[in-house]
Amino acid sequence: MFWAYQNHLLHLLTVVAEDYPAGLHQIKETGMIKTEYKKGGRPTKGVAEKKKYRITVKLNTQDYYTLKGKAKSAGVTMSEFVRKVLDKGNVIERLTIEQADFIRKLCGMANNLNQLAHRANAEGFHTIAPFHKIIISKIDEILNLIRR
Repeated sequence: MFWAYQNHLLHLLTVVAEDYPAGLHQIKETGMIKTEYKKGGRPTKGVAEKKKYRITVKLNTQDYYTLKGKAKSAGVTMSEFVRKVLDKGNVIERLTIEQADFIRKLCGMANNLNQLAHRANAEGFHTIAPFHKIIISKIDEILNLIRR
């Protein structure tokens, strides 16, 4: 047979706020004076630091797993990886029509140089040298145009 008191938890209700450690409560009332305590923890972020914009990117399976693997090997989340690439990475611009034309011309000149090398092996370099100098000067011109 057990005997139990009806108000066995009553003594817990009589404990005052002063008995709790600091940080568990925010406001301590003593008479008519209210004193606020700081809860602790991390300070709130400023408006510029908050991440409030969201973008959606569609990826195919290969791109998704590539991004996931690179983020995992870097030890960061995928979002943080994309932010770092945005900050420190770069995207190379597409070639203009003029630049693509210059590259085609360079390919043609490379073919001409190859033919001159074969002729130089067969006939000797002294006969091919003037043609060689002309092609090299044209290649330099085109490279300078591409660099602009």
